Amino acid sequence: MADDPNKEAREKQLAQNREASDRSKREGTERLSKGRPTPTQDENDRAKLGEHILDHEDDGSGPDPHAQKNLEAQHATGGYQTRDVRADRPGPHTTRATAHRPSSE
Repeated sequence: MADDPNKEAREKQLAQNREASDRSKREGTERLSKGRPTPTQDENDRAKLGEHILDHEDDGSGPDPHAQKNLEAQHATGGYQTRDVRADRPGPHTTRATAHRPSSE
């Protein structure tokens, strides 16, 4: 069978993909090894006894990447206003002046 001219490029791309995958796995394993579960077992035990825990121990994961987005959203005061829609109030309910009587036909 003839040599495929794209074989070398495919093998190179495959090697790059494997290296990126291995690097990602190493970084993920490293991140997980540093962290601790939140809440900790101690916090779970104290909560079971009725203590209300507001501040959790640091789990070692670092700052929340989504926290900055929340802060930015809270400080956005660009004059944006939502629509104010109110339903029309119906007038007083009217009833018939005379009672309805079925015809005797």
